[in-house]
Amino acid sequence: MAIDPSTLPYRPCVGVTLINDKGEIFAGQRLDSTVPAWQMPQGGIDDGEKPRAAALRELWEETGVTADLVDFVAKTPDWVTYDLPPELLGKVWGGKYRGQRQKWFLFRFIGTDDQIRIDSDHPEFSRWRWIGAAEMVASIVPFKRKVYEEVVAAFHPHLAP
Repeated sequence: MAIDPSTLPYRPCVGVTLINDKGEIFAGQRLDSTVPAWQMPQGGIDDGEKPRAAALRELWEETGVTADLVDFVAKTPDWVTYDLPPELLGKVWGGKYRGQRQKWFLFRFIGTDDQIRIDSDHPEFSRWRWIGAAEMVASIVPFKRKVYEEVVAAFHPHLAP
């Protein structure tokens, strides 16, 4: 029996746009993807956790970058949502969510590239690089593209093209 996505809630989540001093964006290649899929750090908000704290935790978990290595620049004014494609609905997050509701944060990286460590206990990325905003939008999986377009538009003055 098919799942009606309108009956499911969105998973509360944060996303991090991490930029270097040139305005380039950190992009990580997902470990669990069969096709090249690049994305920015993101993840769920734990019960009782504030979005900004969740963003800093996710950034550390996925990149090894600690709060003292970033400066807060901005956040999206509103929450941004995306729906899972039909082939993933009911298969991820225990089938409890239709997609994600995300608050995005822009942080400027003030450390050095050797302080970025994707080789964590539970790695998300196989490799990483700095890229421009247009390439970041083009590199995300299609069902998240609208979110990335909104995030890039919100943070546009700070980003390399």
